[in-house]
Amino acid sequence: MDASAKTPQAGIEVAKQLGLLSEEYDQIRLYLGREPNFTELSIYSVMWSEHCSYKNSIKWLKTLPRKGDHLLAEAGEENAGLVDLGDGLACAFKIESHNHPSALEPYQGAATGVGGINRDIFTMGARPVAQLNSLRFGNPELERTKWLMKGVVKGIGDYGNAFGVPVVGGEVFFDDCYTTNPLVNAMSVGVLKKGNTISATSYGKGNPVFIVGSATGKDGIHGATFASEDITEASADKIPAVQVGDPFQEKLLLEASLEVIKTGAVVGMQDMGAAGITCSTSEMSAKGEHGMIIHLDRVPMRQNDMQPFEILLSESQERMLVVVKKGREKEVKAVFDKWDLNCVQIGEVIEGDILKYYFKGELVAEVPADSLVLGGGAPVYDREFSEPAYFRQKDGFAIDQVPEPSDYPAAARFLLGCHNIASKKWVIDQYDTMVGTKNMTTNRPADAGVVNLKGTEKALALTVDCNARYVHADPEKGCAIAVAESARNIVCSGGLPLAVTNCLNFGNPYNPEVYWQFVGAIKGMSVACEKFGTPVTGGNVSFYNQATSGTGTEPVFPTPVIGMLGILENKEHLTGLDFKNEGDLIYLIGQSQNDIGCSEYLYRYHSVKLSPAPHFDLDEEYELQQAVALLIREKLILSAHDVSDGGLFVGLFESARVNQLGFQIDSDDTVRKDAFLFGEAQSRVIISIKPEDEGRLAEIMAQTNVPFNLLGEVKGREAIVDEKSFGSISELNEIYEQVIPAMMGE
Repeated sequence: MDASAKTPQAGIEVAKQLGLLSEEYDQIRLYLGREPNFTELSIYSVMWSEHCSYKNSIKWLKTLPRKGDHLLAEAGEENAGLVDLGDGLACAFKIESHNHPSALEPYQGAATGVGGINRDIFTMGARPVAQLNSLRFGNPELERTKWLMKGVVKGIGDYGNAFGVPVVGGEVFFDDCYTTNPLVNAMSVGVLKKGNTISATSYGKGNPVFIVGSATGKDGIHGATFASEDITEASADKIPAVQVGDPFQEKLLLEASLEVIKTGAVVGMQDMGAAGITCSTSEMSAKGEHGMIIHLDRVPMRQNDMQPFEILLSESQERMLVVVKKGREKEVKAVFDKWDLNCVQIGEVIEGDILKYYFKGELVAEVPADSLVLGGGAPVYDREFSEPAYFRQKDGFAIDQVPEPSDYPAAARFLLGCHNIASKKWVIDQYDTMVGTKNMTTNRPADAGVVNLKGTEKALALTVDCNARYVHADPEKGCAIAVAESARNIVCSGGLPLAVTNCLNFGNPYNPEVYWQFVGAIKGMSVACEKFGTPVTGGNVSFYNQATSGTGTEPVFPTPVIGMLGILENKEHLTGLDFKNEGDLIYLIGQSQNDIGCSEYLYRYHSVKLSPAPHFDLDEEYELQQAVALLIREKLILSAHDVSDGGLFVGLFESARVNQLGFQIDSDDTVRKDAFLFGEAQSRVIISIKPEDEGRLAEIMAQTNVPFNLLGEVKGREAIVDEKSFGSISELNEIYEQVIPAMMGE
C-alpha cells in the first residue's frame, strides 16, 4: 500500500489541501484505525464533498415529504425518482446541476450535464423520452454572458440532439448575480415497464464487477470537489476538472444497457458520474452490504501513466459499473461487444464491508464502503443560520412610492423587450424538440411540456420552474411559489401533478445568511408539496454558487428549481395556451391584486431591486388549480395560460401571438392599472371559452370559492386595453422575437 502520512499533522495538511476539515481527518483515522494514505484521503475527499455526501444539507432534506401513493421508490433509494403511471408503466425522472463546469467551459460543462442525467435514467432500465433545462445567466450586455450562453445552449443541443431525446420545456433567466457563476440545471425523464427496474446495488460473493463504456482519462479528476467550492479567479486553472462528453458513445451505451438488462444477468448497475469509480463502487457496495476487490490497472485507459488516485477519481463520461451474476459473464460481454463498447472485469464482490483497490498487484487503498456514503459514515452537519438584513428592509417598500407609467403602451413594449420576458426561440431552435415523435406540444404550445405515452390514453406533463427573485425576497414564500407554479403549469396543460425532483442552487453553506435562505426554501417546498400531494423523489443540492474576487464574495440568488412530473389521464385533456377563435370570451380565473412586488416591471422598468415577493396564498392557489382542472375535465376551456413573469398583459400577448389573434379587454378599476397589467400576484389563470358556454362556466365556478371575471374577448389583430391600442400583435411579436437574437449578434 502507498505510504501513509508519517504524522497526523502531515496528514491533516494533505487533507486540507483536498478540501477535508481537520475533524474529518480525525474521523477517517478512526474508521481506518490508522493514518490514511494519499489515495485513501483522495477517496474520502470526493465522497465527503458536499456534491456527493450532502453533509451540509441532508438534515433539512430529510424534512421534505418523501411518501406518496404513486411512488415506487423513496428519495435516495435509487439513482432517480420512480413513479407509477398505471397501465403497467413507471417513470424515472431527476434533475441535476452542472454549474461550475459550465462556468469554466460552457460547451462541455453543459453537454456532460445532459449526458450524466440521462445515464442516471437509463441505468435504472428506463428509456429517456424527454429532457428539460433551467438556465441562469448574468448581465446580457456582457460579452462573457454571451459566450457562456452560446456555449451552454450549443452543448445541450449538440449532446441531446445526437443522443436522440427531445427537449420539451425549460426556462432561461438573466440577472447580474449570475454573471460569474451561471446555473445549468438539466432534467431527464424516462419510461419503463413497472417491475423492470435495475437497482444501483452490489451483492453476492464472487459476482464479477465490470466497467463498461468509454475508456478512462484524466478529465474530471476531483470534479466533485471542484463543485463543492467557490468560483474564484484561479478556477480557470481547474479546467481538467471539467469532463468531456461523447453523445454517440452514450447512445450506444443506452442501447447496450437496456439490452443487457433484458438478459436477467445483471445484479446492479450505476452510472459513473461525480467521483467516478470511487462513487459507484462505494455506493453500490454500501447499499448491497458487501465489499469489492477492484484492480485499477485493468480499467481501460486512454492516457498512459495514470496514478491510482487519478483512475479512482476520474469523471470521464459514458462509463458505468455493472455487477453481474457469476457464470453469466459471456452473455454480458456479448451484448457490449455487439455495440462495440468496452466491457472489462475489474473486480469481484466480497463478503463484508471493505473496498480493496489494487494497482499492479499492490493494495493501494482499503476503506469501509459504508464509511464513505450518505446515510452511512459520511459526516452530517447542522450549520448556523441567521436572517439577512435585507429581509426586513424589503418590507419598507410601498406601491405608492412608485409612479404609474405615463404611457402604458410604451411600458408594455418595454416589458416585451426585457430578456427575461422575450421569446427564447433562439435557444429552442438549437434543440431537437421532435425526435422520437412523442412531444405533443411542438406545434401546440402549452404551459407544460406534454409527452405521449404511446399505446395508452395517457401522457406525461413536465415542467421546471423557479423565480429566484421571489426566493431571494422571501425564501419560504418564494420556494412555495415555485412549487405552485410548476403545479399550475401542469394543471393548465390538462394534467394532474404527481411528484417533484429539485435542483437546489445556493451560495456557500458556511455563510449563515445563505444557509438561512436554504432552510427557508426547504420549509416552503415542504408545505407546498404537502398541499399539492407531490412528494420529493430526489434531486441535487448545488452549494458554493457565488463569485469570489479581489472585491469580495457575492452569492447568486437562492434558486431552488422545481422539476415536476404530472399525468394527463386522458390525452383529450391536453389544453394549449393559445387563443383559438375570434369572438371567444377571455376570463380571468383568480383575483387581481394591488401588487407589483418583485415583478419584472418593478425590477426593470422602475429599477426597484428590493421588494416583497408577490401576493401568494397556498389555499387560494390550491382551490384555483382544482377549479381549472374541473373546467378542463368538463371540456369547457379552449385555452388556459397562467399569469406569471410579466403579469397579465404578457400572458394575454403570449396567448394571442400563437395564432396572431388580437384581444380587447377592460382593466379592473379596483386595483392600480400597472398592478392589473404587469403585477405578478399568484393564483391567476387566463382562459378562453366559446360565448355560448358562459352560462356553464358560471354554473361550474359557482361550485367553487374561486373568483372569476370577464376580461374581454378575442378580437381583431391588436392588443387593446380600455379601448386603447397597445400595438398590433405582429408589431409586438417583432419586439418579443428580436431581443435574444440581437443580444447574440444575429
